[in-house]
Amino acid sequence: MSDYGFAYLSSTTFMGAPRLAEAPERPLGIAGVAYDGAVTNRPGARFGPEAIRRASLMLCDGIHPHFDISPLDLLADAGDLRTPNTSIETMRAALQPQVENLIAQRRMCWLGGDHSITLPLLRAYRKHYGRPLALLHFDAHCDTWVDHFGEPSGHGTWVYEAITEGLIDPKATVQVGIRSAGVREAREYVNDMGGKVWTARMLRGLEKPDELQPVIADIRRRVAAQGNLPIYLSCDIDCLDPAFAPGTGTPEPGGLTSNQVLTLIEELADLDWAGMDCVEVAPAYDHAELTVNMAANITWAWLCGQSARLLRG
Repeated sequence: MSDYGFAYLSSTTFMGAPRLAEAPERPLGIAGVAYDGAVTNRPGARFGPEAIRRASLMLCDGIHPHFDISPLDLLADAGDLRTPNTSIETMRAALQPQVENLIAQRRMCWLGGDHSITLPLLRAYRKHYGRPLALLHFDAHCDTWVDHFGEPSGHGTWVYEAITEGLIDPKATVQVGIRSAGVREAREYVNDMGGKVWTARMLRGLEKPDELQPVIADIRRRVAAQGNLPIYLSCDIDCLDPAFAPGTGTPEPGGLTSNQVLTLIEELADLDWAGMDCVEVAPAYDHAELTVNMAANITWAWLCGQSARLLRG
């Protein structure tokens, strides 16, 4: 597919890491999916990958204060994947084979884009592993609607679709930060299927590792109970309160803090992570680069945790 017409694709790499073509042997990869054709409120998440990468350059040498490691020697950036920017189905059809090629040789982090990109990512991972994945899902919204404002699929249906398609194990699915308006059937869908929803209300005032231990223990128990499935992290930036991340398409007051999200990622770094995404960053609505800096830090924390695991063997 030609790059013509894709003026918003990134030219910067994450943390200044080499491009994948220059370092194909590196075990950690990052790629952007600059698509926002399924948003239901404010568009602009197609500009997220570029803005997150730009913010990541302020991470300097990249040595993480908790993991005491930098991912730079293990990381390569594949750039933004080439996808049509109109039809969601043609986007997904173009995206999945590119994803399959990338995950065959390395552990990947994906920068969105809106949350509709996660479904084809999970389809590729399900094919790669030959079994369902566990899912840790940070979000303000449950994304378990059975339709997308009259359309069959969108950025608010992917969890429902992933469960019904057998891409993820519902009993090993944990949602954190849910708080938006919605009918009971959607809000409680993951609970009803045997998973767990930790709402933002349930987590108010809990930030330290020992305070978040019930959440951490629940995630570990569910992954282990289902046979230590590989686990996928999907982080919608609107899981955070708009005070921490205003630059998103559908902000919801009363959300998680930066400390809560980073603590959970750090404390769970030793799990068998298949990959992660960070989505719904819309720079046009950001203030003082709060959102893009947080997205870069979420991505960096996960990459540092994976670097520590890889170096430990």
